[in-house]
Amino acid sequence: MKKMFFILLSLLLIGSSATMLAQENDLLLDIIHNHYKPQRMEALMTMNDGVHYTEMNEDGSVQAYNIKTGHEGIVLFAKDSVKDGAYQEVQFEGYSLSPNNNLVLLYAEKEAIYRHSFTAVYYVYNRKKHSLDVLHGGKPIHDPIFSPDSKYIAFVCENNLWIHKMDFGTEVAVTTYGKVGEILCGLSDWSYEEEFGITSQYCFSPDSKQLAFVELNEKEVEDFQWQTVLTEVGKFPQEHQLRYPRSGQDLPKARVVVYDTYYKSLKEMDLPAMQGDFYIPRIRWTNHNDQVAIFRLNRNQSRLEMFFANPKSTVCTRIYMDEQKDSYVDYESIDEMIFLADNSFIAINESNGYRHAYLYSSTGLQQKQLTHGADVTCVYGYNEKSGVLYYQQATTPMTRDVYSLNVKKNKVTTLSKGEGWHSAMFTEDLAYFTDNYSSVSHADEYTLYSADGKKMRTLLDNNLIEQQFAALGLPQKTFFSFVTERGDTLNGWMLLPIDFDANKQYPVLQYQYSGPASQEVKNKWDIDWEYYWATQGVISVCVDPRGTAARGKVWKDLTYKGIGVREAEDQISVAAYMQGLPYVKDDHIAIWGWSYGGYMTLMSMSEPNAPFCCGIAVAPVTDWRLYDGPYTERFMRTPQANETAYDNASAIDRAGQLQGKLLLVHGLADDNVHCQNAWLYIEALVQGGKQFEMQMYPDDNHFLRQRKNRDHLYNRMRLFLQENLLK
Repeated sequence: MKKMFFILLSLLLIGSSATMLAQENDLLLDIIHNHYKPQRMEALMTMNDGVHYTEMNEDGSVQAYNIKTGHEGIVLFAKDSVKDGAYQEVQFEGYSLSPNNNLVLLYAEKEAIYRHSFTAVYYVYNRKKHSLDVLHGGKPIHDPIFSPDSKYIAFVCENNLWIHKMDFGTEVAVTTYGKVGEILCGLSDWSYEEEFGITSQYCFSPDSKQLAFVELNEKEVEDFQWQTVLTEVGKFPQEHQLRYPRSGQDLPKARVVVYDTYYKSLKEMDLPAMQGDFYIPRIRWTNHNDQVAIFRLNRNQSRLEMFFANPKSTVCTRIYMDEQKDSYVDYESIDEMIFLADNSFIAINESNGYRHAYLYSSTGLQQKQLTHGADVTCVYGYNEKSGVLYYQQATTPMTRDVYSLNVKKNKVTTLSKGEGWHSAMFTEDLAYFTDNYSSVSHADEYTLYSADGKKMRTLLDNNLIEQQFAALGLPQKTFFSFVTERGDTLNGWMLLPIDFDANKQYPVLQYQYSGPASQEVKNKWDIDWEYYWATQGVISVCVDPRGTAARGKVWKDLTYKGIGVREAEDQISVAAYMQGLPYVKDDHIAIWGWSYGGYMTLMSMSEPNAPFCCGIAVAPVTDWRLYDGPYTERFMRTPQANETAYDNASAIDRAGQLQGKLLLVHGLADDNVHCQNAWLYIEALVQGGKQFEMQMYPDDNHFLRQRKNRDHLYNRMRLFLQENLLK
């Protein structure tokens, strides 16, 4: 009888354990499948009446809504309103409105190109005529834009710029010499899109009579070549190639051209000569038809210049320059520059050691510093009528708030409410803004406010997701800081296991990204697999090292011209700090990361005093000579000018010093961090006598989301950590 009791008890325990294991695995799958990822909301697409915004419904119709109340207004587009019932079968995926709101530009058959860019088939719906017409004969095109008077649509097809004339339904080719792999007219290449965040560069003058564009010549840029191998059995792999400017190698050559719609002429703007290569990351018209603002970065990205170009004479006059003698300029500040009616302007730079907004005269004379204190992380706009500037600031490195500044009264008002992470999306007229607020314990909530901070209504909350996650009874991340042996204070978050007992000892999983000007330690809703590990008795920790964001320029520049080395030292310091805690198993610490974080995993595991029992590096750079020039040279300058630093930053050169067990992961069709990084590192490991594990994914890119790869990857990493961290 007693024996039978123990058998039954054992079976119950086994069944209970199996149930718990299934629930824990379900949690991991839920996290991988973004079950706790909040719904997102785009900025309100407002109409020119200042009263309504628009949205696309599931059936492809476009509906207007009252901003204040959310009540439905007119339907701007619906298939059943189209004259003659044309294109009823088309499944529309997105839209935009013409400036006069009479035209609706819709697209379908979207095909991705790189990270952000895509082509699609575009249609124009005329609200007055109830007509729906396909653009460019239904060929896939890039990034169509309306002219300010709504009479033209400019777009790119097969590397050439075109203009569609709405009044006549005709098209004119602005350029005819564009060629794939050689000349891009108005279109960004891979490197401009990836590292300057722009997919195309062309814009109409305020009077709609001129079209300025950037032309890129990439003939001298070397090809990156790769294969996709998942073909039908018996067929050879397919070859692919892409112009990819690696650090120290040839860059695409840029020039600015202006097309006159009346004379049908093309004129190149006469920028002053510059020694060496340069980038043109942005062009914009000012409020004047005779001034194109051209932004130019030198190759090192240590000097940003703004020229006003006269499209008739082609003469370019330098108005503004932000130069860092031994650092780099933040190119994103270009998008936050604001031109005022008298052609004075507001510009953002780090000239006083922190990122702030300044007022400049029309001739480029600095007149006044507008913002003060910690880093201003985004400028949203300036209302000239009221004299109020709207911006986001790092209240602490881990939090963000939204502010307004009355420039005349020098009065600052906090518009956001609640400790955590606030980001705003303002309407075009700056009359309203949507506050996207979250924290580690509060899922993203979108609330509409008037510009003075008065709450109008909640547009979207994620209460259900928050409640579902809270029902799991998991611990929350807590923030901490510590001082390294070098005297630097580092900020981090920590997630303790379920039923944590300070009298016990636990293994540690150390996550990081660590890239220049990046940030992972944020008081923001972000549910990743560290919560799964909390159910497995693992402490997760993440710390931002030197060189990361929101702590001023001196801090950010600590890794300049020497990335990889100090961040690895800091990750070792994180592990040492964790080892000093009484509830940590000091010989059970793992480190992992993706992309730059994967690189930092390799660098940290190769430090002389590396304490890691194991690590996972996903899609890592292994030598910065293999990565693209715009990113790498921003922080390292060229290999020719900084060879020793490139050598010191090479994980390949450190491979023989690797300590602990390694899982190396890469996608074989990664167009960002090429798989050659992995192959060269593997060769160095083999020649250094280092054993390791590897997981490769055919025909997948940097993000490993194809087919069932993401599920497989996280299960592969889970098994690796169970074997090497938990046992």
